[in-house]
Amino acid sequence: MAGLTAMEKKLAEYKCNTNEAIQLKLVRFPEDLEDDNTTFNPEYSHQVFGDDEVAFGYKGLKILLYYIAGNLSTLFRIEYTSKVNEKFDCVEADDVESKIREIIPPGFCTNTDDFVSLLEKEVNFRPFGMLLHTYSVHNEEAGEDITYQIYKADMTCPGFREYHERLQTFLMWFIETASFIDVDDERWNYFLVFEKYNKDGATLFATVGYMTVYNYYVYPDKTRPRVSQMLILPPFQGEGHGAQLLETVHRYYMSSPTVLDITAEDPSENYVKLRDFVLVKLCQDLLCFSPGKLMQGFNQEMVMEAQQKLKINKQHTRRVYEILRLRATDMGDAEQSRSYRLDVKRRLIGPYKKKQRELAKMRRCLRPEELTNQLNQIDLNMQHEQLEESFQQLVSDYRRVLERLAQA
Repeated sequence: MAGLTAMEKKLAEYKCNTNEAIQLKLVRFPEDLEDDNTTFNPEYSHQVFGDDEVAFGYKGLKILLYYIAGNLSTLFRIEYTSKVNEKFDCVEADDVESKIREIIPPGFCTNTDDFVSLLEKEVNFRPFGMLLHTYSVHNEEAGEDITYQIYKADMTCPGFREYHERLQTFLMWFIETASFIDVDDERWNYFLVFEKYNKDGATLFATVGYMTVYNYYVYPDKTRPRVSQMLILPPFQGEGHGAQLLETVHRYYMSSPTVLDITAEDPSENYVKLRDFVLVKLCQDLLCFSPGKLMQGFNQEMVMEAQQKLKINKQHTRRVYEILRLRATDMGDAEQSRSYRLDVKRRLIGPYKKKQRELAKMRRCLRPEELTNQLNQIDLNMQHEQLEESFQQLVSDYRRVLERLAQA
């Protein structure tokens, strides 16, 4: 047994954390290849390497996935200092290469010279599709404003299908439950963010992020665009590109008379916060959201105006109302604070009231011992505590939206 434990310890040395082993780069200049500052790692790798996010059989494992910044041509190479089958007979290492090949499209480079040759041709790369929006962000380090552009593309754009195959590989590393979409379905729209930068006097474009939107049919003659995937690549996160992209997509669909409203598929917590900011920014100048009307409560006028002018559904409009009403409310005034708290809690209490209605049905239908069992699961005091906790969390989230809005 002791010998087995010693063997297990030796074999454990050949386990590598794949989130650390995978090294990603967006390469603009040849010197970026040797610059550790341009390297970033995945947040997730479980969809490729399993829930443990471990590759077995290597010491010093490096999985290099380098992309040319614009067209995302790829260099894929595996490096390691030692492999388990060099030391132990009948012990096989994981086939790391096959796992990566399953998600990256063919045509990648395996040596640096070929990759650098492709990098020299990057000057010919141009964004795909139709330009929707141009904006700038001040870069403190460079001491200048950097220009960004957002485009709408589809699979009819020459070269876009191949580009998208390379782009979507990032989803596996940065979205927890990512999956590749059916690009042959024409109801998909693609929105892309690019940075303009200079290299040897020429203007080049670097990929910043993207969003996919599926256009669902709504009877009889409308569509409901649903945001499916959204990713800003890590080197560009925290600079406001997500908000620029989401607002641009909203404005694109706002101009269409056939669009009913815009939704999202299984939105993450971060996406909800981003959407709150963008929708409040869009709605704050509508007359129905003036301070006087906000203090009178949520009403159908807000629902209709937000839906017709901005393609925002009722549920999202209600959140916008609560955020803007918080801004208009003096929370230091006992009466205004109480009115706001009750207004929000009336919405939050819906699920609890449903439980109470179910309890009333149980009283009529269940035997005493069954009813006691159900009552034990419905602790009214706990429900009140949960309601207050939900309210405080919402107010905290809403304040962050308002703080960001004040800085915009």
